[in-house]
Amino acid sequence: MEQKTALVVGARGVIGGNLIEHLEALGEWDIIGLSRRGGDDRERVRHIAVDLLDREATAVALRGLSHVTHVFYAAYQDRPRWAELVAPNMAMLTNVVDAIEAVAPALEHISLMQGYKVYGAHLGPFATPAKESDPPHMPPEFNVDQQQFLERRQVGSTWTWSALRPSVVAGIGLGNPMNLAMVIAVYASMSKELGIPLRFPGRPGAYTSLIEMTDADLLAKATVWAATTPAARNEAFNITNGDLFRWSTMWPEIAAFFELEVAPPLEMDLTEVMADKEELWNAMVERHGLVATPYSDVSSWAFGDFVFAWDYDVISDASKSRRAGFHEYVDTRAMILRIFGDLREQRLIP
Repeated sequence: MEQKTALVVGARGVIGGNLIEHLEALGEWDIIGLSRRGGDDRERVRHIAVDLLDREATAVALRGLSHVTHVFYAAYQDRPRWAELVAPNMAMLTNVVDAIEAVAPALEHISLMQGYKVYGAHLGPFATPAKESDPPHMPPEFNVDQQQFLERRQVGSTWTWSALRPSVVAGIGLGNPMNLAMVIAVYASMSKELGIPLRFPGRPGAYTSLIEMTDADLLAKATVWAATTPAARNEAFNITNGDLFRWSTMWPEIAAFFELEVAPPLEMDLTEVMADKEELWNAMVERHGLVATPYSDVSSWAFGDFVFAWDYDVISDASKSRRAGFHEYVDTRAMILRIFGDLREQRLIP
């Protein structure tokens, strides 16, 4: 079996962390995780801590990685405004590619993690189901810029690229700015602690619009598939669980898991409403014997506000990946309840 070496950039996020676990389970990969915080090394996994915005530090950190064959890029820098996202996220990708291309002659593939911002999902109602061939929208958009950078860079190179476009990714990962499962789990847990019913906090139209999600484990499988399958070379793919749902039908299922009643939706700004809940969270940690997690790490309320504001359908056409050979499917209801169960088992929520 040919040994491959993966460089996972953004190793501490939900996407990067699940990808490392999947690669490790396959048994044919040596894995290097790249992140600002680093991590605990294991038999086949070692971590490197580096600030990817520091070009010189990135070059130094990667200069010994001559054996890397695949780069899986899932790093992300958040900023208050969309236009401000371009510079840091382009700089990080550029610094990584410049550094690894200079030292890794056996480089075969660079995988790029994107999202529905490519289609303008963050701007308002967009053409659905979105297709990979849809025309671009008015910039700025760093997802588009990153792909165009790889397309230009790949010309004349021996390596290829792929771009994965998941919907809202669901998995377990603390301190991540885009983790809807934790948003819902902590919101529901606090509702129960306060003795109040579970209300959908988003816009009224978001409660009844169609949405889809992407399981982090399924995304990891798709990412490796695209990076190692000839039919997927130099292509972008929408990656979803394969089913659609509405919060109006999912919300009662979530409430039932937490043994809560459901009350009518009430639009609220979670960032504002949950800003004073640190004391409540700390009391819950003490009372229920939870893992002592800082309140700032347990949930990204701003991301919850972002997703729950989608009062229009947010769905894509994932048939391109199926035609190319990827056929995995995950039941979204079962996935959400499984994640809640895992969070409870790990003592992250009561």
